[in-house]
Amino acid sequence: MAASVWSGYLTFGLISMPVRLFSGARPSGISFHMLHRDDLSRIKQQLFCPNDNRVVGRDEIVKGYEYRKDEYVVIEPEEIKKIEPRTAKTMEILEFVKASDVDPVYFESSYYMMPEEAGRRPYALLSKALEESEYVAIAKLTMHNREYTVFLRPKEGGLMLHTMYYSDEVREVEGFGRPDVELKEGEVKIAHQLIEALAGEWDPEKYHDAFQENLKKLIEAKLEGQEVQPVEKPKKMAPVVDLMAALKQSLAEMEGKKKPAATVAQAPVSIDRKPSRRTRA
Repeated sequence: MAASVWSGYLTFGLISMPVRLFSGARPSGISFHMLHRDDLSRIKQQLFCPNDNRVVGRDEIVKGYEYRKDEYVVIEPEEIKKIEPRTAKTMEILEFVKASDVDPVYFESSYYMMPEEAGRRPYALLSKALEESEYVAIAKLTMHNREYTVFLRPKEGGLMLHTMYYSDEVREVEGFGRPDVELKEGEVKIAHQLIEALAGEWDPEKYHDAFQENLKKLIEAKLEGQEVQPVEKPKKMAPVVDLMAALKQSLAEMEGKKKPAATVAQAPVSIDRKPSRRTRA
């Protein structure tokens, strides 16, 4: 099992249970190294002090907050530990709200919450109660030098935790919302039919990152000394003039066709080989 990212106690009322958090999702993809074009040597980044005109080690570095131009107050790790709130080790449920009332725009990162042996029974009880009531829990949690508002929801008999953005972190865009236009009843009806024609069951396995797959193919082609094949680009579409006509044509083209919601993920291209360090285009 992967290492936990947080351990402590989850409390609500007089009930307390020891729990651990494990990362629920993380981005993945191909990463590149920065190389010197002339000899393909890895470029190294160094920490440089312009006043001393020399490279400094990490043991010489402190954190500082700039309170005025070029003036800093130094903060030591021990001082940060002194001001950690109680939520650094105890996650207290503040309230329960309806799951449907929480806008997904507030979600940040996802974690699996798992109980320690002593917390299995209250953990199971909370998960079952939330599932049956269709409520979720809002709590406070401190980790990674920050206090989060978190969202606890039941999933497959367990509990998922999502850190959330604060309201002042969620941006508003001026003018966002329903455009001030009049829609015809027929247009809305065909739009519904179009949605039904593309409707399907949610299955995340159907979706994959086409750009990452193309990157793997590009790397494989270069390793084999082959020419890189360009991907066909979509044709530029003209602006819709007659919305009703466009809707009807879209619906007609979809009927009898296989739903294109997502292509079945292809087998990953193997790029495990080790070419010589002078491999080039």
